[in-house]
Amino acid sequence: MVGKITRAYERELKDGDVKMTSPKFGMSILFFFLCISFCSSTDQSFQQCFSSHLPPSKITYDVIFTQNSSQYSSILQSSIRNLRFSNASKPRYLVTPYNENHIQATIICSKEHHMHVRVRSAGHDYEGLSYISDVPFIVIDLFHIRSVMVDIKNEFAWVGAGATLGELYYSISAKSNVHGFPAGSCPTVGVGGHISGGGFGTIFRKYGLAADNVIDAKMIDVNGNVLDRKSMGEDLFWAIRGGGGASFGVIFSWKLKLVRVPPTVTVFKTLKTLEQGATKLVQKWQNIAYKFHHDLFVHAVIQVTNPNSNQNPTVQVSFDCLFLGTTERLLSSIQRSFPELGVTQENCTEMSWIQSVLYFAGHSIAESADVLLNRGTQSTQSFKGKSDYVKEAIPKMGLEGLFKMVAEEETSKLILTPYGGRMKQIKSSATPFPYRSEYLYGIQYMISWDVAEETGKRIGWMRRLYKYMEPYVSTAPRAAYFNYRDLDLGRNSYPNTSYVEASQWGLKYFNHNFNRLVRVKTLADPHNFFWNEQSIPVLRLE
Repeated sequence: MVGKITRAYERELKDGDVKMTSPKFGMSILFFFLCISFCSSTDQSFQQCFSSHLPPSKITYDVIFTQNSSQYSSILQSSIRNLRFSNASKPRYLVTPYNENHIQATIICSKEHHMHVRVRSAGHDYEGLSYISDVPFIVIDLFHIRSVMVDIKNEFAWVGAGATLGELYYSISAKSNVHGFPAGSCPTVGVGGHISGGGFGTIFRKYGLAADNVIDAKMIDVNGNVLDRKSMGEDLFWAIRGGGGASFGVIFSWKLKLVRVPPTVTVFKTLKTLEQGATKLVQKWQNIAYKFHHDLFVHAVIQVTNPNSNQNPTVQVSFDCLFLGTTERLLSSIQRSFPELGVTQENCTEMSWIQSVLYFAGHSIAESADVLLNRGTQSTQSFKGKSDYVKEAIPKMGLEGLFKMVAEEETSKLILTPYGGRMKQIKSSATPFPYRSEYLYGIQYMISWDVAEETGKRIGWMRRLYKYMEPYVSTAPRAAYFNYRDLDLGRNSYPNTSYVEASQWGLKYFNHNFNRLVRVKTLADPHNFFWNEQSIPVLRLE
């Protein structure tokens, strides 16, 4: 059959002046169809393996998608949030499980077919590690596993790892206007990755991280076993709450402790350019924002603005506030501690907590909360992110140099997030996320661009900025936030990653907690099946 098809192509295909009947071309066509035959056989073998490990009632035929499947591209592209990776290596299979049985079968068959597993909840991994790899791999996309069950009476929620933060917030608000959950402000971020990396947002100074408020979890381990907190043990339960769940298994459900929020919260936004004294305001903010009452959150966003068409772009700092209470209480606090901001009652808006979620997500508070159910679309931009933590306020000279560099790139943005409050009260070893009492604030650096040719230039600028900041941020190690993944910090070798190699990035994300993560990984996944470019390594006997 292959011979007949090859001869038909030899008769009919031409390419310019070169006839396609050459022996070399014939062999290429033959090789091509042999590959198709081999791949089809492999696909069939994997799907047979998958079905054989399912109970009869769980067998379904719309779970596995090969590269030849009509829906493959649309599913793969649906959660690619960074165009830098839109043309990267693609998974052999996309698996879209509906239940834990499908995840179990995928892990077992991936091991049998020598393919790695990447797990995607919404695709926001800054380096795309949830959907790209340089080794043969499968993507388990959890978007079908996103149910949210809210129990207001007992103040908890079970949420599927494929749900978004927006879906979680919406479900809570549908049951209560005085309950919430302390997690991020971007509603299209997936719950699974966000919680397993720590997870902070506008109310974390009051309630701690998302990971600090996890009661239980369900996961599939490397052997295909379903584990909960009791059966996985406290060490593994500790590791997945901030240490990156993808290193240890596939977490498919989280039990979260809901927090009580007041019926009325207040927001304000104050914008100041450098010409309006932004430098002095940032100087003072550094020294007081972490000392504010835990009900008060004020972060600083630094970016370039063009005041009007007649002026050159300048750097602008936005001081964005969420206060867990009324305007009257907020003004009493902010006018006493930070009068230089000039906040008045006219600057403030009272609203419900769920409206504040809309506000910080860039939506109108007049919109229906239904907008939070929108899972978003594929990004139209490329971006690069990095992070730092600050222990001592950056001096005026350092800030001036920073603002000068920011002014070079109009699409750059820096977000300075104050710590203190509840974060000072939780031990640095309570979860893998270590950056608690000693830190004034964290920094997220971000730059985005539209044109592929600009990638080198933009990333080069980001690396120069990061180098510039070195004298002003934490040292030994220079800290970084795991959820702002950065492969510039280091990457694992395949297939064997040494502790020394992985510690180049691991100590930056996890500090003294890294060693415990390695020990847990060695027990939970001794053969390092759940490997990626920044997965926790396994201790090996030399």
